[in-house]
Amino acid sequence: MKITTKSFVSFLVFSFSILNISAQDIYFPETGTWEEKDPKSFNLDFSKAIEFAEANEYSESKDLRQAILKGFQHEPYHEILGPTKRRGGPAGMILKDGYLVAQWGDIKRVDMTFSVTKSFLSTTALLALDKNLIVDVEDPVINYIWDDTFEGEHNSKITWKHLLEQNSDWSGELWGSYDWADRPSHEEGIDDWKNRDLHEPGTHFKYNDVRVNVLAYSLLNVFRKPLPTVLKEEIMSPINASSSWRWFGYDNSWTTIDGFKMQSVSGGGHSGGGMFINTEDMARFGLLFMNNGNWNGEQLIAENLIEEAVQPSATNPNYGYMWWLNADGPRQWKNVDKNIFYAAGFGGNFIIVDRKENLVIVTRWLEPSKIEEFVQKIYN
Repeated sequence: MKITTKSFVSFLVFSFSILNISAQDIYFPETGTWEEKDPKSFNLDFSKAIEFAEANEYSESKDLRQAILKGFQHEPYHEILGPTKRRGGPAGMILKDGYLVAQWGDIKRVDMTFSVTKSFLSTTALLALDKNLIVDVEDPVINYIWDDTFEGEHNSKITWKHLLEQNSDWSGELWGSYDWADRPSHEEGIDDWKNRDLHEPGTHFKYNDVRVNVLAYSLLNVFRKPLPTVLKEEIMSPINASSSWRWFGYDNSWTTIDGFKMQSVSGGGHSGGGMFINTEDMARFGLLFMNNGNWNGEQLIAENLIEEAVQPSATNPNYGYMWWLNADGPRQWKNVDKNIFYAAGFGGNFIIVDRKENLVIVTRWLEPSKIEEFVQKIYN
């Protein structure tokens, strides 16, 4: 069969038309609006899941300052260094193809979101890679940050990937907090924690907010402007987010860059600070990732970088670049698709992304031990 130039062009036009139709199937809400659809139009029913979420509110105090101090009381020298805010009640949204098909609680209320912030932080790292401010995720961070943060035989080996996957075992002190004092072993004491053997970077997973804050500080130095500004300009404004979200650091996490004092933000609310945001803006962020970084035809994050960010790390099959994964592993949710990924924060804050079914699920102030059962009710 002979293929002419005209027939080939016609084929391309037809192919692009199909792609455009597929792209248009996803709804992208404008600022302050969200089109709703009855879940029954998709043959869905989330009533039992919503009832479950409302009946299983996070059991600790609504005074989050008290909840934080209680939750991390085992940590030596732990204190509140950044702002906190009294929380609201259970809230959530479910999106199908971008349309709002279920909601509960006050979805416009701004609340702390704790370690969900880490997924926003890793997004700024993807932007740095996309803009070639970081040439390669395997580059040692010391090649970019020339102060003493990464000096020494151990810390100088740490790459951007190690920080993103939380297997760097960075050792030191930042903003008055020590790496060894963050979530220490319950079996040992302070002398053991201080004098522990270091793991080779890239060989040992440890969830550690001090090291996450080292990543935030390093990215601040790479962008040379505050990360909330980067996030607003590159992500939150293009996805039509509200103006109500805030990203805080600590009272003492200030540094000087190019003669300007800038606050280095935190990757969670472990010591206060982190992202303060409403449920709707969390859902917009999840929708961006559900659509592989493309918002209504504009590619805000390279698709290959998003794919890289949700690959299982060598040291934890359920963790990528600060996104939790539902792959085979100890944290896998049973009877739920293995390809979903999610952001998770203290107190039961979650953004769950399902690219296969075009679903985004946001739930807030759900008792954390109930999240697997909640998600199973959605999929059942």
